[in-house]
Amino acid sequence: MLVAPPLLLAAFSLGLALLALLFYLRSSGLLFLGWNELILQPIRNMFMGDTKEQRILRYVLQHAVAGDPQSVLETIDTYCSQKEWAMNVGDKKGQIVDTVVREQCPSVLLELGAYCGYSAVRMARLLPPSARLLTIELNPDYAAITQQMLDFAGLQDRVTVVTGASQDVIPQLKKKYDVDTLDMVFLDHWKDRYLPDTLLLEECGLLRKGTVLLADNVIVPGAPDFLAHVRGSSRFECTHFSSYLEYSQVVDGLEKAVYIGPGSPAQP
Repeated sequence: MLVAPPLLLAAFSLGLALLALLFYLRSSGLLFLGWNELILQPIRNMFMGDTKEQRILRYVLQHAVAGDPQSVLETIDTYCSQKEWAMNVGDKKGQIVDTVVREQCPSVLLELGAYCGYSAVRMARLLPPSARLLTIELNPDYAAITQQMLDFAGLQDRVTVVTGASQDVIPQLKKKYDVDTLDMVFLDHWKDRYLPDTLLLEECGLLRKGTVLLADNVIVPGAPDFLAHVRGSSRFECTHFSSYLEYSQVVDGLEKAVYIGPGSPAQP
């Protein structure tokens, strides 16, 4: 009977262990995020001499069709599912975003958190020519990449990229950006800003009856205070859309909160 050499058995066992670890990471939300963002990404950045976001943009410029938003989205999805994970809304949850945007047909849409421009491209491609999207991004490098992504997709006339902190920009929307009220808000920035920025939008008079808030990643990494607020307040009507964290099998979801109007106290 043939006996496998100890080194071969060790390599096989190590391979099985790595596969088990990979499966566990892909099914455990916070560990999955930590592995990709805190371990893999810094290592790749160090060896490649650039950033993941720059690599995504370069891949799009090399492989997507200029002036074709759908091609841009598909190229980003290909890169992020096959090469490097990234925190775009992704193709699965993106279909939910598409449905909400089509249903609402917003004239003025606000995005909080642009990252590399994936969701801005995704939403802007569905807007009529007279509509506009404002996207607020804190990181100036991400904002620059978003602008280049929009330019390449041919959507630069529909989207205004605003660089700055959401809590600083939101109070300026009426006077500086000529916004009366918002038809829809897509929240996809720092999760601990979901609730403060929702309250700030209401305080600044930017929400009207029927304004739709659509919040990504409410399960992973999670936005429990935001969920508790909108679900516990009679000022909002909420719908949860269960899905998966972008480019993974980790359960995640989006929350749709329709603003009903002020004057109703929170439910106990």
